[in-house]
Amino acid sequence: MSRKIALIGGGGVRTPLLVHGLAQAQSLLDIEEFALFDVDRERTEVMARLAREIVRKLGADFRIVPYDDLESAVGGAEFVLGSIRVGGIQARATDERMAIEHGLAGQETTGPGGVAMALRTVPIAIAQAKIVERAAPDSWFINFSNPAGLITQALTDHTGLRVVGICDTPIELFHRISEVLGEPYHEMQFDYMGLNHLGWVKRVRLRGDDVTERLLSDPAALARLYPANLFDPELIQVLRLIPAEYLFFYYNQRKAYNNQVRSGASRGEELVKMNAALFDQLGRETPVEALATYTRYLLQRNASYMKLEGEGGSAFSTAEEHYDPFETATGYHRIALDVIRGLLSETPRQVVVNVQNRGAITDLDWDDIVEVPCDIDTNGPFPRKAGALPESVRGLVMAVKAYERAAIRAAVEQSRGHAELAMLQYPIIGDWGLARSLGGAMARNDPGHLGFLANGL
Repeated sequence: MSRKIALIGGGGVRTPLLVHGLAQAQSLLDIEEFALFDVDRERTEVMARLAREIVRKLGADFRIVPYDDLESAVGGAEFVLGSIRVGGIQARATDERMAIEHGLAGQETTGPGGVAMALRTVPIAIAQAKIVERAAPDSWFINFSNPAGLITQALTDHTGLRVVGICDTPIELFHRISEVLGEPYHEMQFDYMGLNHLGWVKRVRLRGDDVTERLLSDPAALARLYPANLFDPELIQVLRLIPAEYLFFYYNQRKAYNNQVRSGASRGEELVKMNAALFDQLGRETPVEALATYTRYLLQRNASYMKLEGEGGSAFSTAEEHYDPFETATGYHRIALDVIRGLLSETPRQVVVNVQNRGAITDLDWDDIVEVPCDIDTNGPFPRKAGALPESVRGLVMAVKAYERAAIRAAVEQSRGHAELAMLQYPIIGDWGLARSLGGAMARNDPGHLGFLANGL
């Protein structure tokens, strides 16, 4: 059966990667149309040209179709992918600068930047999902939009769609563990639990044997697990858990902030310049030239990931990397494809995704969105039992989940009071005066989306 897949946020820089993954799986997925919708039609056309070149190069034959209205784009789609950035990359840069000016690290999904992103994204993501609910009620909605766990929670709570949230952070960590240990990835198993951008590997097995201690007892190996100098190996050894990279902004907040101050920029501010240069060049090139330019962009962006926050200096390396960024084993396009394949298969595929807890983590509520390994088949994702949160991280997880609930309520009700309560509950902020100051700054920076933060309770 030929199928339609739709992407909300088709003008984003991840679109060509997604198309590459789908084109490689054309024979399995039998795609007839990949529909793109974005509020920025010009950027969508640029991405569509690149996508068509990828489809041509890989010998696939599905159509790439940009749409002017969301309902037409998603109508009849079997899978709808949501990947929106409300306010664009400039909003990220502004959020991160606001955080730095308040003495905290600037990052798009954690800290004040994550709060602002959540508050502006939740209402629009819900409104778009309700359109999908009308136009494609039987579809699976795969959420990429950050903060991925929080947005997935909001969509699950406020729509009737079947929603799965995805992030490539867990599988990226799994592959790094495999590389550091020098063992085949397909022969390894990982016990993982937490929330999006707040998760830990609890146990590592190789061909069924527990090799966690082998890794934890090797400080040099622990230091090589991450793309930059993020964690002191002794911290990991004391925790007896292997943290996902975004825990850096909780465990080393001062280091991240000081490195940003020293470098004079946040990653978002550097990306504004990089993306502007990218789209300017893509708009003037042939499809073949544009694909080469885009590939170089991915190499530069990937090489610099977490370097500024972890080590200071420039966000972007000038060193040339020598690998194909489309053919990596990890990435959002790989996770999306794994989820889609699972949802079309009678045989379960194990993938770490963001779904309702349903008892997987015993400390959290049944309907809390968690990030855990799931068995995915035509019936949907079913979370594997993860047990109780370790004592060393339980308080942090519970506090962040309370923040997520309050932030969603604030966004839905457009309530300044609940937004400030969310920031008070959030461990990275946790101060009433700071919460009020940040709320005022968000309102001034983005009156169109966050103006409610200037109003009363």
